[in-house]
Amino acid sequence: MLRDTWGELADAASDLLLGGRCAGCERPGRVLCPDCARALPSDGHPAWPDPVPAGLAPPWAAGEYAGPLRALVIGHKERRLLGLRAPLAELLALAVRAALAEVPPGPVVLVPVPSRPGVARGRGHDPTGRVTSRAARLLRRDGADVIAMPLLRSRPGSVDQAGLGAVARASNLAGSMHCPTELVRRLVARRTRAHLIVCDDVVTTGVTLREAQRALEAVGLDVAAVAAVAATRRRIPAGAARPLSSADPSD
Repeated sequence: MLRDTWGELADAASDLLLGGRCAGCERPGRVLCPDCARALPSDGHPAWPDPVPAGLAPPWAAGEYAGPLRALVIGHKERRLLGLRAPLAELLALAVRAALAEVPPGPVVLVPVPSRPGVARGRGHDPTGRVTSRAARLLRRDGADVIAMPLLRSRPGSVDQAGLGAVARASNLAGSMHCPTELVRRLVARRTRAHLIVCDDVVTTGVTLREAQRALEAVGLDVAAVAAVAATRRRIPAGAARPLSSADPSD
């Protein structure tokens, strides 16, 4: 009760001084209110797209891309609400933990999906990269041998994915990512052997994650799984989570 009282006072002070609101419910105060925080997922689930891109590594997500979870992803990525980085990292860590339960023991490298050229600069930050790095720190704190490394780079030419179906997304992203040789050397210097997990904010059609996987495999790196904060409709089996949203993110 005392914690809730102090939280309410903190919300009121934040709203008075900064005019802040919860990203999930628009309640005045902190960027994520206690009610919305409690509504967030508590574990990871399989997140297979339908249809599944050929050869996609097992995908995992913390929850559905709807409600407060969708608001958190958009608020952090598009509105630069950096206070959401911590809860998003915790959610990504949930998905990675679920993936690790199916992966043989050993060191793990989390590889964030890169933004299109100029996008991170325009946003003023790299949402997926920062969340992935923080998720790796959380997992290390729990005793896992996990690091994050931005091994991928985007090539010019791809366009915004918003509104594109699976076929159009695949065509748009084909060959759009690569893993430079110097980054492979850097990886080998830090981890001679490791399981790679590709990380993104949302599983939509799985095409973006599959392209990232392809780029890593093209330089001889095996991808054990892919993980995301959230997944759209039909991406988490019925019964594993609440009913899913049909929202369609751009990445």
